[in-house]
Amino acid sequence: MSRRSVLRGAVVLGAAAAVSPLLLTGTAQAYPWSRTLKEGSTGADVTELQIRVAGWAADHAAQSRVSIDGEFGSGTAAAVRRFQAAYGLGADAQVGPATQAALNALEQSDGSTVHFNFSEFTDRDSGTFNGGKVSAATAKENARRCMYKLEALRKKLGNKPITVNSGFRSIAHNAEIGGASDSMHLYGTAADLNVPGVANKTVYQKAETCGFSGLETYNTDHQHVDSRADLGRSWWWENGTV
Repeated sequence: MSRRSVLRGAVVLGAAAAVSPLLLTGTAQAYPWSRTLKEGSTGADVTELQIRVAGWAADHAAQSRVSIDGEFGSGTAAAVRRFQAAYGLGADAQVGPATQAALNALEQSDGSTVHFNFSEFTDRDSGTFNGGKVSAATAKENARRCMYKLEALRKKLGNKPITVNSGFRSIAHNAEIGGASDSMHLYGTAADLNVPGVANKTVYQKAETCGFSGLETYNTDHQHVDSRADLGRSWWWENGTV
């Protein structure tokens, strides 16, 4: 096993490791927004909003993430403003019909997003989300959350198509290819990417603004991204700039 593989999946000891390694289950359908959301709002609809704007966590390289907690605070408001500005909406952090329509335009009827499909994230051996370190339903939901961050990354790269080489991996497949024993791929929260015509360094630097808490060095044949902090792990940017 390579040093990089070990680093990619290393378990972080200490207080962070005590957090459950499961992301909360969210809505995987066209979301029926029923009210305007704003700072101070709470509830399941705020959780769904946070999932969808999580890729707009920062304007510049920052180890910052949108908390998926159902509470519309200042961090969620800032992410909403960035999303609104990127999509030509009034950047007022008020999530009304226009912003909700823009959010829903990013999804497909099966819960995946407009530029990414679940089939891109399934285990390459079985074609399913089975056999990882979490249930298939949780792995699929984690992949859905990753898709929304990738939608933001794609937008920030000038709408350049992104190829997902590896998403979720079963324990068996991960072992076959020499992956780390606790790889983030086993939870469905990681992706290895190629962006034709765009240097990995550029992809890495844009990903530093998208709330990804795990970034492998760009000096390789792909760019690895993951959301390990959402699983209670410490941030790891191999070529970190902060």
